[in-house]
Amino acid sequence: MKSAMLIGSALLVSALPSAASAEPVLLISIDGLQPDDVIEAEKRGIDIPNLKRFITQGSYAQGVRGVLPTVTYPSHATLITGVSPSRHGIFGNNSFDPLQINQGGWYWYASDFKVPTLWDVAAKAGLTTANVHWPVSVNASAVKWNIPQIWRTGHADDAKLMKSLATPGLIESLETQLGEYAPGIDESITGDETRGKFATALITREKPYFTTVYLTALDHEQHEKGPDTAAAHAVLKRIDAVVGKIIAAQMAAQPDSFIAVVSDHGFSKVDTEVNLYRAFIDAGLIVLDVNGKIKDWEASPWNSGGSSAIVLKRPSDPALRARVSGLLAQLKADPKNGIAEIAAESKVAEYGANPQASFYVGFAPNAYAGSFKGAAAPLISPSASKGTHGYFPDKPFMRSSFMIMGKGIQKGRNLGEIDMRAIAPTLAKAMGLTLPDAEVPAIK
Repeated sequence: MKSAMLIGSALLVSALPSAASAEPVLLISIDGLQPDDVIEAEKRGIDIPNLKRFITQGSYAQGVRGVLPTVTYPSHATLITGVSPSRHGIFGNNSFDPLQINQGGWYWYASDFKVPTLWDVAAKAGLTTANVHWPVSVNASAVKWNIPQIWRTGHADDAKLMKSLATPGLIESLETQLGEYAPGIDESITGDETRGKFATALITREKPYFTTVYLTALDHEQHEKGPDTAAAHAVLKRIDAVVGKIIAAQMAAQPDSFIAVVSDHGFSKVDTEVNLYRAFIDAGLIVLDVNGKIKDWEASPWNSGGSSAIVLKRPSDPALRARVSGLLAQLKADPKNGIAEIAAESKVAEYGANPQASFYVGFAPNAYAGSFKGAAAPLISPSASKGTHGYFPDKPFMRSSFMIMGKGIQKGRNLGEIDMRAIAPTLAKAMGLTLPDAEVPAIK
């Protein structure tokens, strides 16, 4: 598998021109975009002419093998750094919060990156950068024009928070012609359409050399209604129109640009929610107070949808490790608990996943890890969600997308399956740059 991905990476890089012909890059992410939704769009009845252009006029991956966990923030961190979570430092969507006191806080802050990003190397080379809504972008100092992704409650005060963290005056100046910017918590298609308008206006006005844009409505719809549904396809059609307008603005501003479209993960239909907290509470590994809130813990799940990192308070304690190992084995032995596999530390390291995890639980394709819901929540319950992701990255249904068009890109070329870590160094090469820490380097 690794050899196949390295070959795919080599093909990908060879499809690009040399650094001597470096050009601007526009990077658009469509959260949850499955490769076959574009490659087999006609067969699936999806009308997406702008994305289909990449299949005929550019090069594309049959599938992209991602990182563990296959969720939005670690994946987007890999897409912008070229390294695994164990190196870039973004281990999940949410930061570790065993006492449940952070009100669902996410890895919003670019200060959590432990390696340079594409924004960093571009800015260091004196190239201008822009961002609209890309994950892990708050206080990304290398981004000259930055509208980061962040939210708290959905209250109107979130707009003030966003403006205080964006490039000073940027949102306000764009709002004079476009109306209000979308709240960070808004994952609807209308939110994407609003962000698309802001990205289009920003590109037209400032002509940045490297631009990142993130669109989230497809992921939201697939969680709500399930993947491969008419509702998801309808949302993707509207996203395609947004992408078309952004690309048109980029080509008008900088006609020789490279344009790449990526996604962060695939999707799986689900019907079962597994509450690992129930099992850990019953085993005395999590202790609740009289109000049903967590007051202490010996071991805790760190959930990411289709997988869960298991963190020990004292990872060097052999008795605690054995106790948790026994509990997990007991849970896995009962098929109704939906646990497909349990990875030990050596396997976690092989995946390049969270180094704080003493174990990693992988769920069956129909099941996922639920959040903490208090003392009375059962171990197993029907799923409120119709689709999710986060499963181990070797699962074919977790494959994500990569497509690229631009000067010198071979038309209609299927690159096969590639490694997600190959994308950032490839885009760096397109700009005439290198990512010094990339784990899958661009081939000269």
